[in-house]
Amino acid sequence: MKKIVPLIVLIFALAACSEGQGNKQTGGTLLGAGLGALAGSQIGGGRGQLVAVAVGALGGAFLGSEIGKSLDKADRAAIANTTHEALETGQSGQPVTWRNPDSGHYGSVTPQPAVQTGSGEYCREYTQTSRPSPTTQPAHGRACRQPDGTWKIVN
Repeated sequence: MKKIVPLIVLIFALAACSEGQGNKQTGGTLLGAGLGALAGSQIGGGRGQLVAVAVGALGGAFLGSEIGKSLDKADRAAIANTTHEALETGQSGQPVTWRNPDSGHYGSVTPQPAVQTGSGEYCREYTQTSRPSPTTQPAHGRACRQPDGTWKIVN
């Protein structure tokens, strides 16, 4: 047990560093592994305890990873919903904003005027920003309205 405590402290420290960098999945994995190992250390003794620590760490790492990944999915869902809203009803040149209260991430999508292509499709250029972001440059794209009313990103 005495040897496990420094390991748990190290895992929590790594998770805190990872979270500060915005990598929620890695942070969740490390934090889950630490909590799982701590829970496993409370079971049995000798070799049985070591097995319980290992199983607890692996199970916790898996669960923590899934939780971290789902938060990233929430950010992506917020961006997708806002992009659709901006393309569908957004005023040209005016940003439509999004914010994920769970992660603290936020951003905007700014649509440009719709243009009709030679094939009759309506397309809009747009600029997308998000914070925190791996790059400081906004993303630019073009989406075209499909016959079913959805928008398809073409570049």
